[in-house]
Amino acid sequence: MTPSRTRYKVLAFGVALAAITYMDRIAISITSKQVSRDLGLTDQQMGFVFSAFTLAYGLFEIPTGWWGDKVGTRSVLMRIVTWWSAFTMLTAAAWSFGSLLVIRFLFGIGEAGAWPNSAKTFSRWFPKTERGRAQGIFFMGAHGGGAYSPLLIAWLLTFMEWRTVFLVLGSVGFVWAALWYRWFRSEPADHPEVNAAELALILEGREEQAGHGDVPWLNIIKDRNVLLLCVMYFIQSYAFYFYLTWMPTYLERIRGFKATDLGLFAGAPMVACMVADLTGGLATDAITKRFGLRLGRTIAGGSGFIFAGLFTLLGAAAADPTTAALYLALGAGWGAFCLGAAWGTCMDIAGPHAGVVGAVMNTAGQVGGFLSPIVLALLIRESGDWNTPLNITGVMLVVAALCWVFINPNKRIRLH
Repeated sequence: MTPSRTRYKVLAFGVALAAITYMDRIAISITSKQVSRDLGLTDQQMGFVFSAFTLAYGLFEIPTGWWGDKVGTRSVLMRIVTWWSAFTMLTAAAWSFGSLLVIRFLFGIGEAGAWPNSAKTFSRWFPKTERGRAQGIFFMGAHGGGAYSPLLIAWLLTFMEWRTVFLVLGSVGFVWAALWYRWFRSEPADHPEVNAAELALILEGREEQAGHGDVPWLNIIKDRNVLLLCVMYFIQSYAFYFYLTWMPTYLERIRGFKATDLGLFAGAPMVACMVADLTGGLATDAITKRFGLRLGRTIAGGSGFIFAGLFTLLGAAAADPTTAALYLALGAGWGAFCLGAAWGTCMDIAGPHAGVVGAVMNTAGQVGGFLSPIVLALLIRESGDWNTPLNITGVMLVVAALCWVFINPNKRIRLH
C-alpha cells in the first residue's frame, strides 16, 4: 500500500501559520510612521511598543508550550491564532501610547507558543527522518512572510489608512483558525485521511504514543542538551534581530545606501534565510539518513553557525558597501541554516514534551532578541563605531557552533 500524504497538508497549514505570524508581527514596524504621527508618539515610546510584544511573547512561551503538550495542538493553535488575530485587529482601535502598549503586550501573549506547538505538531505527524525538512520548510514560510509583508503592507497603505490595514491583516488569521480546527487532528491515527501505510511510516521509531504526563521540569532544566540548545538559540536570535531592527539603519547611515537600493539590500537577509531554511532542513535529514541522528543534527547546526560567524565578520570588515551588505545577508542565511537541526533536536530529545522543550529553547531566543537592539546601541555609543557590535556578534556565532559539538540528539530527557 502506498502511504497517503496527509502529513504534507499538515505542513502546508504550518507554513501558512508561519507566514501569518510574521505578517502580523512586523505590521507595526511598517506602519510605525503613520501610527506615531496619529497617536503623537516619540521614537522612544515606539521602541517600548516594539518591546512589549517581545516581552509578552517570551513570558508566555513555556506555559503555552506546556498547554499544547497537555491537551494537543489542535485546540491550542486554534486559540493562539484566534487570540493574536483579535489583537491585531484591535490595534486599529488604539487611541494613545498606553492603549497601544497594552494591546501589543496582549498581542504578544496571544502569539506566544505558536513555534513550540508547531514543533509539537510535527513531532506527532512526521517520522524522525523528515522532521528537519518539515521545520526548514516551516521557517521558510516564516521568513517568506517577513520578506513579502513589507511590500504588501506598503501597497495597502497606498489606498487605506493604517487602522484599516490592521483590520484586514487580522481577518486572515480567523480564516486559518476555522479551517485548521475543522480539518486537523492532534494525532495522525485519529485523522480519516491517514491510511495504514502512512501511519506506520509516521510511527516508525517513535517510542511513545501520546503520554501527556507530568512534565519533568527539573530534568529538563538540568539536561545538558537543553542548556546547550538554549545558549545556541540565544545567540541565533541575538544575531537575527540585528537584521530585523538595525540593518536598514546600518546600511543607510554607515554604508551610504540610498532609498532606491535600501529596500532591496535590507530585504536580502530574509531571502537568504528562506533558501537556508529549506536547504538546512533537507541537509540535516539527508545526513541523518546516511550517518545517523547525531551527525545529521550537529553537522547541519554547527556548520551553519561557523559560516554565519565568518560572513558576519567579513561583512563588518568589507570596504565596499555592496559587498558588505551581501556578506551580511549570507551571514543571516547561514544562521537560519541551523533551524531545522535545532527544532528537530528538540523533538528528538523531548519525547511527549516537545512543546515544553521547544518553548524553553525559544524563550532563550526571545531573551537574545530582546537584548540585541539594546546592547548594539550601547556598544555603538561606547565604541563609536558599528564594527565592534558586528565583530562581537560574529564571535558569538562561532561559540554557538561549538555548542553543537556537545549536543547529542540521541540522548533523551529522563521522564521520571
